[in-house]
Amino acid sequence: MGANSNRVEDFSRHNGSTTTTTTTLKVSTEIPMPPPEAMEIHNVCLPPQKTTFQKLKHRLSEIFFPDDPLYRFKKQTWCKKLVLGLQFLFPIFQWGPEYNLSLFRSDIISGLTIASLAIPQGISYAKLANLPPIVGLYSSFVPPLIYSVLGSSRHLAVGPVSIASLVMGTMLSESVSPVEEPILHLKLAFTATFFAGLFQASLGLLRLGFVIDFLSKATLIGFMAGAAVIVSLQQLKGLLGIVHFTGKMQLIPVMTSVFDHRKEWSWQTIVLGSIFLLFLLTTRHISTRKPKLFWVSAAAPLTSVILSTLLVFCIKSKPHGISIIGHLQKGLNPPSLNMLYFNGQYLALAIKTGIITGILSLTEGIAVGRTFASLRNYQVDGNKEMMAIGLMNMAGCCTSCYVTTGSFSRSAVNYNAGAQTAVSNIVLATTVLVTLLFLMPLFYYTPNVILGAIIITAVIGLIDYQAAYKLWKVDKLDFLACVCSFFGVLFISVPLGLAIAVGVSVFKILLHVTRPNTVVLGNIPRTEIYQSLNRYREASRVRSFLILAIESPIYFANSTYLQERILRWVREEEERIKANRESTLKCIIIDMTAVTAIDTSGIDMVRELRKMLEKRSLQLVLVNPVGSVTEKLHHSKILESFGMNAFYLTVGKAVADISASWKPQP
Repeated sequence: MGANSNRVEDFSRHNGSTTTTTTTLKVSTEIPMPPPEAMEIHNVCLPPQKTTFQKLKHRLSEIFFPDDPLYRFKKQTWCKKLVLGLQFLFPIFQWGPEYNLSLFRSDIISGLTIASLAIPQGISYAKLANLPPIVGLYSSFVPPLIYSVLGSSRHLAVGPVSIASLVMGTMLSESVSPVEEPILHLKLAFTATFFAGLFQASLGLLRLGFVIDFLSKATLIGFMAGAAVIVSLQQLKGLLGIVHFTGKMQLIPVMTSVFDHRKEWSWQTIVLGSIFLLFLLTTRHISTRKPKLFWVSAAAPLTSVILSTLLVFCIKSKPHGISIIGHLQKGLNPPSLNMLYFNGQYLALAIKTGIITGILSLTEGIAVGRTFASLRNYQVDGNKEMMAIGLMNMAGCCTSCYVTTGSFSRSAVNYNAGAQTAVSNIVLATTVLVTLLFLMPLFYYTPNVILGAIIITAVIGLIDYQAAYKLWKVDKLDFLACVCSFFGVLFISVPLGLAIAVGVSVFKILLHVTRPNTVVLGNIPRTEIYQSLNRYREASRVRSFLILAIESPIYFANSTYLQERILRWVREEEERIKANRESTLKCIIIDMTAVTAIDTSGIDMVRELRKMLEKRSLQLVLVNPVGSVTEKLHHSKILESFGMNAFYLTVGKAVADISASWKPQP
């Protein structure tokens, strides 16, 4: 069989007007390299033939339905399908029938615990978004109720979050002043929330969740750290008692405003704020060091609000210079459908703000949900979460709520408090309802400085320097994306900082696509294993062979580079051989195991490369192309031009079969 054992055979089958051509590649598979006459031959066939429609259907299925969400409906009765459909659309029907008093005890404790954290945080985050404080409480009532029915996470605690609040407040305030035009600003906030929900629900419905994957972990680490610094510095207004403060969110304008208004600093506010900030940070440190004491930090914000309110109430008749929240409206969420802003010069701003805050809140919510689901060994459906979060925001914008999602801090408290189901969100909403109906007057004397201290304590956990250091150790490009995101937020703006970070991440993808890795392989002694010469010192070159591996698909974007890089490898190998006076280079083997796809530009590159090497009396051999690549090579007729000894299953068999046909020159 020898050198001619590896051949390309074409078979034509005629069935009416249809002609099917099958290409069969024959290679040997015995170990170790036996004499040619002892080699067993096996066929390497093309993939099963499919129509263009079948290929498209399979491809779309892999893109949009990789988890096969409808597998439970197969071979079921119509009655069973109806039940499964309800469970699919409303996860509450999955765990609801099995709910019992024991689970409720755990959920009510966790719900009350996160309510003690959510109420002061809701008021604080609303001010961070330059919205009336009461809107923060409204946003902690309706969205949790909707999520408890539609959401698939058992531990996600829903409500306003710092990052989305910051981005919304920043983007809207750049064009519309919340002080001079508060009604218009509020309308735009509700409208942005609507578009955020519409965008989120659309991603879930169309199963386009991969869009949010462009916000890489490295990008989010830098973005959140930068946002946390900016948010914390913005709270200096409340901590120092400054009345006139910049609305900008960059580091330099904020610090300039702090020192330009030194005359407005209030020592009473500074003392009060410092005491409670130290208290909040201490409780957070205790809970971090001892997770069983999670309730200490969970109860600290509400405790701070109560104590500071009592303190200010006791000294209300004395001049103290401490600003307070003032009157908060009692009652349930008023309808806000009539406040949605669907025409006018600021519509584009509302859409842009909604999409950006929608992406950020969706990323945080899904990440938090999956984190706690992994700890309890259950699965969170990303597409269901997108629809749940999107629908609750669409409903929220009609009930005086702004963008909400799953909060990491409140979800951690919910998890540690023993939450078993989404009923904890119902308990949270019920507690907020009682607060809205009966307890609002109690917040009249709550000092604004406490809200700033609560925000600082909450966002300081977003600065993950250990994760940034790990990025530096593992991947310098990821670290660059992190740093660009961080400094972009600090010195340019929150939206542009995020855009820069996404741009760096996309550049990283393009870099990997356009400049794929190629390595020279060598043989591990006494085996048929071929590995990188740089990685394995024991690997040795095979005389007269240059064995290369391409570790990426071959597309139009990298085909020219690969051709130039392979020719460079050939030139360097010939120079090395000449310098060491070794056997003449005769064959170039390209291991295509990692080449998962190829387009027409890649095929043309392979064809041109073969011609160029032939002119230099060098043979080109391809090893182990995957099914789709083999099929495209076959349809392009390149297999016929290559000849019989051009395709093998393994590098070892290629070396054995080719070397059997010629004796390397000394």
